[in-house]
Amino acid sequence: MSEIDPKLIARINELAAKAKRDQLTAEETAERQELRHAYLEQFRAGFRTQVENMRLFDQQGQEVTPEKVRQIQRDKNLRDD
Repeated sequence: MSEIDPKLIARINELAAKAKRDQLTAEETAERQELRHAYLEQFRAGFRTQVENMRLFDQQGQEVTPEKVRQIQRDKNLRDD
């Protein structure tokens, strides 16, 4: 699973703290938007990886993973069936 860059989070937090204390400059506001966009891309990629690697089973032990996810797993050679 991919992890979100800690430097990215630290800088987002710096800008958030500064925004609470003072007003951000136009450059800082633009940087904050870019950083938030990058954060969301990394978050979504990691979440997608988790979902694509997941297998679901019912209480009887039968696999109930949706076919769409099974196909993605087959395409990535994560399944033998």
